[in-house]
Amino acid sequence: MTVAPREQLPTLRGRQTQAAIDAAARAVVARKGILATTISDIAAEAGRSTASFYNYYDSKEAMVREWAVRFRDEARDRAQAAAAPELSNSERAYRAAAAHWNTYRNRLAEIISVSQLAMVSEDFARYWAEICELPIGLVTAMVKQAQGQGFCTDDDPHLIAVALVSMLNQFCYAQLSGDGAKTADDDACITTLANIFYRTIYHEGTSPR
Repeated sequence: MTVAPREQLPTLRGRQTQAAIDAAARAVVARKGILATTISDIAAEAGRSTASFYNYYDSKEAMVREWAVRFRDEARDRAQAAAAPELSNSERAYRAAAAHWNTYRNRLAEIISVSQLAMVSEDFARYWAEICELPIGLVTAMVKQAQGQGFCTDDDPHLIAVALVSMLNQFCYAQLSGDGAKTADDDACITTLANIFYRTIYHEGTSPR
């Protein structure tokens, strides 16, 4: 999906209003999901009129497309932090888990929106696949590197990556959606994910049959 970022609004008031609408939309989407969220819901949450929304976005889908552009580079930067060559295996597993968790923590509404719209839109389905390709590629490379060290030698690197990323996506969504964002323990969740990550990739011997 290719979307040109919107030019910065010319007035401070306009930027503040758009920021209020974005914040309100994120809050509603995190609670209800994008498919159940209406523009009236967003306007009410923001304390603005419905017409105000249309001053900035043509539709919910247009809003999500702009969100996605804003968070794509951030997600890439977070993921690449786990690829630093000087890391130990345990540090690499922890950074990969932390990158995924923190992306969900900071961009939950964007991820919920794109993943749910992917169920009903080929356009967003392609973009969701593109988003997932980043961590899958990272984990695939990690598995191949681990195999060079004698770990998980009989596993398919790509399938391990798909399985781990699917687990990470579901875990983060389950812990952070709804009221979870207020109660989730970041340190405990990242540590749990890092331990699963490490034990999956950095194990010796053959897999059970």
